[in-house]
Amino acid sequence: MQISDPDGATVTQTPSRRKRRWVWGIVFGLVVVLIAIAVTGAVYLGSLASSYGKADTLPSAEVFPTEAARPTQSNPEAMNILLLGSDSRSGLGGSQSDIRGQRADTMLLVHIPADRSGVQVISFMRDNWVPIPGYGNGKLNAALAFGGTPLLVQTLEEITDVRIDHVAITDFEGFKGLSEALGGVTVNNAVAFKEGKYSFAQGPIELRGDQALEYVRARYPFPDGDYQRVRNQQAFIKGMLDKLVSRETLTDPGRISASVDALAPYLAVDEGLDAGSVASLGFSLREVDKSEILFLTSPTLGTDMVGDQSIVRPDFVGLAALSQALKNDTVPQYVAEHPAK
Repeated sequence: MQISDPDGATVTQTPSRRKRRWVWGIVFGLVVVLIAIAVTGAVYLGSLASSYGKADTLPSAEVFPTEAARPTQSNPEAMNILLLGSDSRSGLGGSQSDIRGQRADTMLLVHIPADRSGVQVISFMRDNWVPIPGYGNGKLNAALAFGGTPLLVQTLEEITDVRIDHVAITDFEGFKGLSEALGGVTVNNAVAFKEGKYSFAQGPIELRGDQALEYVRARYPFPDGDYQRVRNQQAFIKGMLDKLVSRETLTDPGRISASVDALAPYLAVDEGLDAGSVASLGFSLREVDKSEILFLTSPTLGTDMVGDQSIVRPDFVGLAALSQALKNDTVPQYVAEHPAK
């Protein structure tokens, strides 16, 4: 399992001194399209609510399984948000008819502990070979194609035994506009590579627009394919976090509104994830420092072949331990006990 801080360094989580912030906000990593609402005061609520309201709203009955038994929430004050996205040129669209038949290329589970002491963002490899209810074993992202969002939610809930409270869906075109609205995003790039007409040097680089889109989509330049793509996506989210909480952004209500405006048309959320609930959640996270936002990858045992398909073998023993940590709000302790290999 991998964990890194917002600057890209491998860390072991230790208690940190929390910095009191007079700004409040919530950061959603969305696929890798990050939706972040960072607000300096209640005076921005009206314009942000208007911008966020441009997102499509999906009825809960079309998002969550209605017939299958679902895990109970071990702690009702905690929250789990599933963030889905696609790097296909057509995107996922904003309706269930568009979404069914597509494959989610990025799946993030955002866990918010009951005491709001931090945020943990867990990436699930799309090629994880898992049981899909009613279809046998298959790649995790195939669940979306077989049965839409409800089947993907059911599949993830069954392999993690953790209840998903909300779902947000987007495509990477929103990423492009968001990076431009922020005036570019600085990323600590671990591996130099070329993709399309762009070259990405190792070290700090600034990304925006089409260049940012190519960066988060790329997987073929790397020997380990999707593993490095997940690391790059996490690096971009960290860079975006830095930009969103920077003084130049937080003191510029126009930039904040433009950021939400850029993403909202490419976003669909369940009906419970409305502007009011987002604002309330953001306020509850007002004292969370960016160093307390942890990025992890669900445990795996490497790649393999099933027939002519390249797959990722899940580490179900490690996943069971992570599941317990999610239920108990002890993910940082789990990481300390299960260092990256």
